Amino acid sequence: MAGYGDRDAVIVEAVRTPIGKGKANGGLHDVLPVDLLAHSLREVVTRSGINPEQVDDVIAGAVTQVGDQAVNIARNALLGAGFPESVPGTTVDRQCGSSQQAIHFAAQGVISGAYDIVVAAGVESMSRVPMGSSVLPGSDPFGAMAQRYPEGLVPQGISAELMAAKWGFSRQQLDEFSAGSHEKAAQATKEGLFDRELAPIAGLSTDEIIRPGTTVQTLAGLKPAFYNPAYEARFPQIQWEITPGNSSPLSDGSAAVLITSGATARRLGLPPLARIHTTTVVGSDPLYMLTGVIPATEKVLKRAGLSLADIDLFEVNEAFAPVVLAWAEDTGADLAKTNVNGGAIAIGHPLGASGARIMTTLVNALEQRGGRYALQTMCEGGGMANAIIIERL
Repeated sequence: MAGYGDRDAVIVEAVRTPIGKGKANGGLHDVLPVDLLAHSLREVVTRSGINPEQVDDVIAGAVTQVGDQAVNIARNALLGAGFPESVPGTTVDRQCGSSQQAIHFAAQGVISGAYDIVVAAGVESMSRVPMGSSVLPGSDPFGAMAQRYPEGLVPQGISAELMAAKWGFSRQQLDEFSAGSHEKAAQATKEGLFDRELAPIAGLSTDEIIRPGTTVQTLAGLKPAFYNPAYEARFPQIQWEITPGNSSPLSDGSAAVLITSGATARRLGLPPLARIHTTTVVGSDPLYMLTGVIPATEKVLKRAGLSLADIDLFEVNEAFAPVVLAWAEDTGADLAKTNVNGGAIAIGHPLGASGARIMTTLVNALEQRGGRYALQTMCEGGGMANAIIIERL
């Protein structure tokens, strides 16, 4: 295994809540998102054994920062978790990659010497704070940007349809991938592969959305989720193949990752799980807004001086099935090494929490499988993507 330097950023602990259905009947609906995040913050510090007064900052991702998720949820949650008042917190929004960006910011702060101990986290309660509810009636969040795209941009579901059409994926291919996600996640749950990372809450001890026994035949009965006749003339290539079964579901959850400098980990006797090797973020076409994972993967590998063959595990957020399939086709990555314990189609995609949730799952999977390098990447609204490479220690 690799060593690490004094100013390397290392992950010493990572936890997440089980992921609940993002609906009023979901297992986490009655938990305020600030308390959901507080649970992961409290748990990650308790499991590590550090004193929370040693934390230099808490950086948390949250996408829909309105209502129950307003007013800097990171600060409110850390105080709710019992951290000392001296610990600051800030909330970031890079759309679906918000808490992966929190991890990037945390690592960059450690490497620069600004932090010794920092928590990167994320939360989203899509059952309590519906996606898009921060755009108020009569508001215009785009302004002059709209003039640059006079034909108009589209919702993510339409972008997913455009990807499926451009890469020529059939409904059968999309549903086969999605059924496989459920199969892998159900098997990982059965084998206890998630046990170490889970912090049960509100009576929920396992992920609620995974459907064991999901087949291509059952998925084939689902109707297109984003059909809109208004787009038919503009995009005649769309075949309307994106359904609730090959998309990530509405979800509730939180996750937290504790990151320290190498010197701090040694001083406190904290065994690192992984070193944050390389990070990057890219912009991409905001119409095909989900394609950024492709250039992000290429950029982070080049920056790291590594090749696809060096990577033992990949995590590519399953916002929609064509995202991962197009990524694999264009990069040449091995799908057998990708989302090995299932992905967001099965486990769920609580927007602001997903980056930290995926990292928590990835760092444990890397250890369980004895690999060295892992790469995580996420597509993001507006046409962006984060990518990160970690190295097991």
